[in-house]
Amino acid sequence: MEQGLIDLGKYIGAGLACLGMLGAAMGVGNIFGSFLQGAMRNPAAAQQQFGTLIFGFAVTEALGIFSLLIALLLLFVV
Repeated sequence: MEQGLIDLGKYIGAGLACLGMLGAAMGVGNIFGSFLQGAMRNPAAAQQQFGTLIFGFAVTEALGIFSLLIALLLLFVV
């Protein structure tokens, strides 16, 4: 009985940690959508903002990878 409750807590915690991956997926879409919208309005400034776009993409993807790592740690280590 007690082991079942521990496993239940692990699965719930891992599921909640995976919500970070949802945020990362939505964040990537927002970043690229905003860049494309800005590039269409001002094509001359698009090349200057490309580095910021890639940096934002990398930080957002890191959030998803970290949340996956936390979920896996909760499942297999704790």
